[in-house]
Amino acid sequence: MNFERKELSNSQLLDLYKKILKPRLIEEKMLILIRQGKVSKWFSGIGQEAISVGITSVLDKDEYILPMHRNLGVFTTRDIPLHRLFSQWQGKKNGFTKGRDRSFHFGTQEYKIIGMISHLGPQLGIADGIALANKLRKNGKVTAVFTGEGATSEGDFHEALNIAAVWELPVLFVIENNGYGLSTPTNEQYRCENLADKGVGYGMESHVVDGNNLLEVVHLISELKASMIENPRPVLLEFKTFRMRGHEEASGTKYVPQELMDMWAVKDPVENYRNYLKATAVLSEEEDEAIRAEIKKEIDTDWAKVQEEPEIVASLEEELGDVYKPYTFEEFNPSSEVENIRVIDAISNGLRQSMERHENLVIMGQDIAEYGGAFKITDGFVAQFGKERVRNTPICESAVVSAANGLSINGFKAVMEMQFADFVSTGFNPIVNLLAKQHYRWQEKSDVVVRMPCGGGTQAGPFHSQTNEAWFTKTPGLKVVYPAFPNDAKGLLNTAINDPNPVLFFEHKQLYRSVYQDVPKDYYTLPFGKASLIKEGTDVTIISFGAGVHWALETLAKNPEIKADLLDLRTLQPMDWDAIYASVKKTNKVIILQEDTLFGGVASDISAMIMENCFEYLDAPVRRVGSLESAIPFMKSLEDQYLPKGRFETELKELLAY
Repeated sequence: MNFERKELSNSQLLDLYKKILKPRLIEEKMLILIRQGKVSKWFSGIGQEAISVGITSVLDKDEYILPMHRNLGVFTTRDIPLHRLFSQWQGKKNGFTKGRDRSFHFGTQEYKIIGMISHLGPQLGIADGIALANKLRKNGKVTAVFTGEGATSEGDFHEALNIAAVWELPVLFVIENNGYGLSTPTNEQYRCENLADKGVGYGMESHVVDGNNLLEVVHLISELKASMIENPRPVLLEFKTFRMRGHEEASGTKYVPQELMDMWAVKDPVENYRNYLKATAVLSEEEDEAIRAEIKKEIDTDWAKVQEEPEIVASLEEELGDVYKPYTFEEFNPSSEVENIRVIDAISNGLRQSMERHENLVIMGQDIAEYGGAFKITDGFVAQFGKERVRNTPICESAVVSAANGLSINGFKAVMEMQFADFVSTGFNPIVNLLAKQHYRWQEKSDVVVRMPCGGGTQAGPFHSQTNEAWFTKTPGLKVVYPAFPNDAKGLLNTAINDPNPVLFFEHKQLYRSVYQDVPKDYYTLPFGKASLIKEGTDVTIISFGAGVHWALETLAKNPEIKADLLDLRTLQPMDWDAIYASVKKTNKVIILQEDTLFGGVASDISAMIMENCFEYLDAPVRRVGSLESAIPFMKSLEDQYLPKGRFETELKELLAY
């Protein structure tokens, strides 16, 4: 292995030695503890340390790094106290996730490290968002994100690279090609000679690097960082390396040919670098022993400290309290001046006024810039706010959701428009596994609103007509908003943008241009978790949201003899249970109308909660009305049959006659 020191001083070379030796000695300690049964699981990075240490040594302390579970050298080179890392691995309170996640599945703003999620790909998109925030600030900062050769087959990898290339984001995409994705060798993973070649397809600079040569890593990253400050752009780096242990310790390495293990053992990054330092008289045997003794003492001292820490004691209040970032609703009351506008106008006005109020708010989506979006909600926004804040995206829903989360991590607010709510399925993973869990896992907000144009009645067929709120109401950590009127749409959207938690904001397409209302011209907010009692009566409680509210109003207008409480839920997560229970206790009969299919829908949970909490007040079984158990069809006659609007009146009258 050929090492070139170039301009590095002896002290810098020794500092790098200490940094690469430290994770190796920690790992050796962990392997002993695993055999003793004191550590339950371990993902070893032995043989790959030069990549983590080399990159982290070059980047500034305030530049974000997104490592994987084999990148212990990132954490130690950032000087995270070992007892904090040990506490994390042992599930102690002094770790970074309060015992809620293991090993390296955590982030820390203090050390500017954003840990992985097991789905791998989304962290590449997060890096895009972090880098976009840096680019908007023009601060010259670089972001580094790690992945393995296996994850390069994921769609998120390609989406993230494409976005970074199109937006010219200063991201180092680091592929640690260690030969195996768990047990699957590279010849079963891809067919190109080098993964770095994939950069060509995205118009991206790329390099193949000896991942075991610490100085080669340091010199290349130093050159690239200096260049990227002057010329912000993404760079794809493929580091050829090898992991000398199993995917995790329990899996072993029996599937690896012994000759391959022997070949890479000769290329050990720590041993080769130590030999180089000794051969060039930078490191003596005595100095080496002293450095090792000092690191081992730190490891043993900090490990002993963690053993004295108490085990986690479960706290129901704390567990539930950390699902969402605490947010105190800030009420803004408008003046009395109003204008009669449609739902679509109210949403556009709210978004525009929020952009004016929050200079750190960025909106993203397909065709939302000059074109103004598929429904023209952002028409004119580019002229007012510029293309940096009103960003057209490639058709990359998954990576854009992740990028929105990266913006939030780096101090921005993000609104992402799904062109149709149906398309959220291609961005589902980062919403439910990243945004929803982030605050619970490591107490970091996800200040993201995903706008969801949804619903039937427009003869748009199975791929453009779904109302899929139930996919998200059952996922702790998400808030779900579903207004039916212009006034609510504007006020609740403003609140959603203010709220630092992830919000799915459903906008019914059929209501966009059909429903008018007097709406305050000024900026204002409305609280989440407060249903609207639209009509009052004692015969029955009707509970609905979205288009269902208007269907219920039409039915009541046709049947003026029916005196009903009509509750418009407005938000589905949080739900206004107090309003629901109060109405049920008054009327003693309840019918729930939703546009979604019945099984597993919101109405089912509302019905169950009423049964559990108001059973003695009921004079009849709770009635649910929803769409047919099929996909939503295209032709009007078929769609009319599918939707519950035509069946609601019959069901309501049957309930009243019970």
